[in-house]
Amino acid sequence: MITQEHLTEKATELLRQLIETPSFSSEEEGTAALIENWLTQFGIPFQRKQHNIYAFNKHYEDGKPLLLLNSHHDTVKPNSGYTKDPFKAIEEDGKLYGLGSNDAGGCLVSLLASFIHFYEKENLSHNIVLVASAEEESSGANGLNSMLTHLPKIDVAIVGEPTLMNLAIAEKGLVVFDAVVKGTPSHAAHPNNDNAIYNSIEVLKWFEQKKFEKVSEVLGEVKLTVTQINAGKQHNVVPAEVQLVIDVRVNDKYTNAEIAEILATEAPCEVKARSLRLNSSSIDKNHDLVKAGIGLGRATYGSPTLSDQSVLSCQSLKLGPGDSTRSHSADEFIYLQEIEEGIDLYIKILSTFLQ
Repeated sequence: MITQEHLTEKATELLRQLIETPSFSSEEEGTAALIENWLTQFGIPFQRKQHNIYAFNKHYEDGKPLLLLNSHHDTVKPNSGYTKDPFKAIEEDGKLYGLGSNDAGGCLVSLLASFIHFYEKENLSHNIVLVASAEEESSGANGLNSMLTHLPKIDVAIVGEPTLMNLAIAEKGLVVFDAVVKGTPSHAAHPNNDNAIYNSIEVLKWFEQKKFEKVSEVLGEVKLTVTQINAGKQHNVVPAEVQLVIDVRVNDKYTNAEIAEILATEAPCEVKARSLRLNSSSIDKNHDLVKAGIGLGRATYGSPTLSDQSVLSCQSLKLGPGDSTRSHSADEFIYLQEIEEGIDLYIKILSTFLQ
């Protein structure tokens, strides 16, 4: 029997290797190979699609509901604020530093260890599929979304992202809009009462003041933010248009399509959504998976940040070791103790849920 202590040791060793292997979105060849080798050490058969590695529990039984355990092994690129080598796993004062250590390496290796713990167990209430996915940070075409047609129907999911092992029972969706404010182009020396840049002032005020009526108990209000503005080519030409980018974080009271329809109808300018596929997600607070976590003293909350939950249509819970505020930061780290606690809590929650 593999002890939990041994699993924690092997998981931490894998995390060090993952940190020291660059794996920017769409460039995860090296980390995919590490995960394959790690599963092989435990005698776990696996499959691979692009850079996504997946495996099923040994005693998979047709007809049982399916639980997905998912986290990602791609990373963003390190920002300029790093003082430590982002590709070196450095241990200091109980912390393990390195790019991807917190987002989401610690979650991934903790879920891998938990999957090993349950792999050979019989008579579970659910089948289990583990997916170590790619392209999460870029919302790419070859990430978890590309796996869904290759897997049996998923009934419920745990998505490993840093939540301090608290229960993110809802997550905001995202729609990015491109907007255009029109005007009349002209030479700057001549009168012009239809300057697109001046016209954009009232449009920006409208976006600033726009409120959506439905407020979520867990996720709060829909949040709309103008994040980019672009206009003009040279000093003596009044441009024909001003281009805006609007970031909308959608609560679970609206679909992305509904938000797009509202803005298309009400906004005082042309508005077009880039994509409607990154929807909000949630799980019933009375779901047995959530109740298992609450029974262990874990708090519930709504998450404003996006994850691979956005591509799932089933109920899903975001849960993992580490702290979301460290993600994408300079000198990213995770506490080694958090990995040990993460594995322990994953196993305890799943032991209750799968009995």
